[in-house]
Amino acid sequence: MIGSVTSDHFAWNWKGKAVEVGLDRLGAGATLLLLPALSSISTRREMRPLQERLASDFATVAIDWPGFGDEPRPPIPWQPAAYVAFLQDVLTHVVVHPFATIAAGHAASYALAAAAGSPNSTGLLCLIAPTWRGPLPTVTGGRRQVGEWISRASDIPVLGHLLYRLNVSPPVIRMMARGHVYADPDWLTRERLAQKMAVVSAPGALHASIRFVTGMLDLMASRTSFVDTARGIKEPILVVYGAATPTRSKAEMLALVDLPNVRYVELPFGKLAVHEEFPDTVAEAVRSFLAGWEQVTLR
Repeated sequence: MIGSVTSDHFAWNWKGKAVEVGLDRLGAGATLLLLPALSSISTRREMRPLQERLASDFATVAIDWPGFGDEPRPPIPWQPAAYVAFLQDVLTHVVVHPFATIAAGHAASYALAAAAGSPNSTGLLCLIAPTWRGPLPTVTGGRRQVGEWISRASDIPVLGHLLYRLNVSPPVIRMMARGHVYADPDWLTRERLAQKMAVVSAPGALHASIRFVTGMLDLMASRTSFVDTARGIKEPILVVYGAATPTRSKAEMLALVDLPNVRYVELPFGKLAVHEEFPDTVAEAVRSFLAGWEQVTLR
């Protein structure tokens, strides 16, 4: 028996503004920190399937990112520095020296930076479909001027609301899900779509969401920086991704795979939310990677 999920809140502060961040705990044993992707529809709940499969061997803690998740979100012009500081606080006060950190999607770049900047703070890194660049700069080849304009415009009350609603309407969410998030075009059922729409409809959701989409939350400026940060980490890194990952995003993952300190698993299926859609296979890859290292650590 792995017990039931314990949900809690982490009170955080950024530049004088209080932010409530949700977290879920499940299981017992060596601690795993689970970081969901940064995206308009992401919350810590997307990590629940992995938690349930890993909790028989580990104490798992899944935590939302400020400005994302399912809690009300204050109107803050989010920036990478905030997420660097947040993760540092989490690793200092909430989940101290975890055995491993599992980071999905865009969270991977922040986990890599934390591990490189403070060795041993994150434990072993398991990166699931890791990315470093937001959707708009990925599509436009890295040009950020449009993203900067959209982000500034999003702070104008009426215009920002309109821009956001155009980006997160049900048809757009379905198109996004089928295009690059889920391999099964029918995975986003009516019930699941309702859950995702509740996330994008939370008060204040637009502020972080628009900045993620436009690339304003990109911590790293280039693939070279992304790869060099991973190269500088002494401990082995696990990278898991699906064969059906969109070409441009997959290219960034393959760049990591070439590093000597990276172990990787390419699943025969799956796109960017492979951990949510195929948790059994991802959990097996993570557990296999961690098994040998856990024995060494616990001796």
